[in-house]
Amino acid sequence: MVPQIEDINEVNGHRASSTNQKVKKSAWRRWLALAIASMAVAALLISGFRDRIKARANLQVETAQVALTKVSVVTPKRTAPAQEIILPGNVQPFISSPIYARTNGYLKSWYFDIGARVKQGQLLAVIDAPEVDQQLAQSLSNLNTAKANLALADITKNRYQGLIKTNAVAQQDVDNAVGSYNANQAIVEADEANVKQLQALQSFERIYAPFDGVVTARNTDIGDLIDSGSSGGVKTDMFHMVQPGTLRVYVNVPEEYSQGVKVGMTADLDLAEFPGRQFQGKLVRNADAINVTTRTLLIEVDVDNPSGRLFTGSYAEVHLKVPSRASTYLLPVDTLIFRSEGLQVGTVRDGKVALAAVTPGHDLGNEIEIVAGLKANDQVIINPPDSIISGQEVQIVQATLPGDSR
Repeated sequence: MVPQIEDINEVNGHRASSTNQKVKKSAWRRWLALAIASMAVAALLISGFRDRIKARANLQVETAQVALTKVSVVTPKRTAPAQEIILPGNVQPFISSPIYARTNGYLKSWYFDIGARVKQGQLLAVIDAPEVDQQLAQSLSNLNTAKANLALADITKNRYQGLIKTNAVAQQDVDNAVGSYNANQAIVEADEANVKQLQALQSFERIYAPFDGVVTARNTDIGDLIDSGSSGGVKTDMFHMVQPGTLRVYVNVPEEYSQGVKVGMTADLDLAEFPGRQFQGKLVRNADAINVTTRTLLIEVDVDNPSGRLFTGSYAEVHLKVPSRASTYLLPVDTLIFRSEGLQVGTVRDGKVALAAVTPGHDLGNEIEIVAGLKANDQVIINPPDSIISGQEVQIVQATLPGDSR
């Protein structure tokens, strides 16, 4: 019986040991599962935190980007070595002259009307001046009388000078004869001068063309009273004449271009009556002084007009190619900032605003010249906000290259 009991105990011990092993294995599996679950939960938590941190960082970046001022920029455009400027000009004749009367009277006849081409010395009109004619006739009579008296005085003087040699007359009589001769000679000279004066006035009754040209105005007609202005009245402007073979075009050049215009340079003219056609002229002189009122330099451009197709008094657009300054750039006018510090533009450097003071040149309408304060590679802000300041971070959303259309 004893061996059976021991066998039973051995069996029971083996069973108990097996049960303990199973319990330990089960506990290990539960712990491992719990550990794996904890690790999974921790991983999920860490992943969630990381996503939230990343999302927050991304949100901060997006918020910062949204907060940045968005700007468009343009690069300055360098001006051409010879810039063409277009200025208004007044076309005038080479010679222009009003023709006045030099004697009083009535217009007897005229021979040329407006538009007539006349030669120098051609008769334009005749004035009837009977008073001058009568005065001349009277002066001629007086001159003849004076000459007769002078001849008689000459005979008397010669006779007395012959008689004095024989003491037939007194010396006083000789002196009186010589004095009478000298007085009559002076009267003759005065009368001759008066006759010449009246003859000159009579010659002014005929009006002649002073030069080859065109009659542009006739202001009197037959029977009109002609006043020379010699008596204090208003002078009668009878004709106007111009010489259109060569035309003078006067142009006022702005002061900033005054050093670029030189005598001898060519200029092209556009006239409204000749669309699509240009006429070439030459700069022949300038005033050598800036007008203090307009701040411009007056220049004269001469244009040959042998056929007379160009009319005097016309308006012309004068094209001048003026050498530009080496550091001159062009910018759109909407890049300018007007502040108490002076004229400025906003440039972008390393993502930040840098305000630059600039010196303007000529205003070309949509564009303006900048003669100082810019570099060729500057990125200039278009339509800068009023609140923009130096050092402000901005975001470039559009960049325009020089010459691109905007």
